[in-house]
Amino acid sequence: MTTWTRDETQHDIFRFLREGDEGRHQTARVTADGASWLASATGSREAALTRWESRPASPAALPCGAVFDVVNVDPVFGRRMLDRLWEEGPGSGPVAVHRGRMMLFAAPGTAQRLPALLDWEEWGDAVPRPLCHGIGDAVTVPPLVPSGPGGPRWLVAPDTRNPWLPGPEVVLWACVRAVRAASAADVRVSIFPPADPGANVYDVSRRR
Repeated sequence: MTTWTRDETQHDIFRFLREGDEGRHQTARVTADGASWLASATGSREAALTRWESRPASPAALPCGAVFDVVNVDPVFGRRMLDRLWEEGPGSGPVAVHRGRMMLFAAPGTAQRLPALLDWEEWGDAVPRPLCHGIGDAVTVPPLVPSGPGGPRWLVAPDTRNPWLPGPEVVLWACVRAVRAASAADVRVSIFPPADPGANVYDVSRRR
């Protein structure tokens, strides 16, 4: 068995991705190293790279459980989670959007552990239940090359061969912070007393 390295590859897709990355820092663009990481999830990196080379604008189905798990959440709640992760926490791993859902790539084992942590957490009932994809599951990932507004797309694309992935405790923290932030936003604090529903209201904008 031969060991794949970047210097040995003959895949044109990597040359294309590296050339596209020169002078750019696009969060939603997959890099050559990021593509290599994604391909490693298939168990046959060379076969995956060959398929992507011929169809770089097509999404792919990748298995979960070995290289990554995926936490699939409502997009509005997912945005709140990302806000907390990036503003107050350690950031996120790769994040994609597909069929109206947000997919947060997480460390292997997260799919099994997170539901139990949510059951124990006092705020767990307020968290929209995520769909957790782990061993035995597969997810559709966006294409390496953006293909237009429709279909899956990257919000935070993989850009290294070993991207940092949040574990179940970090994802739980983000869920709880997102719920608390939403609860705080629903509370309106005013320095004025509540209006008397029987009081007369006058339009003073026309006073002379």
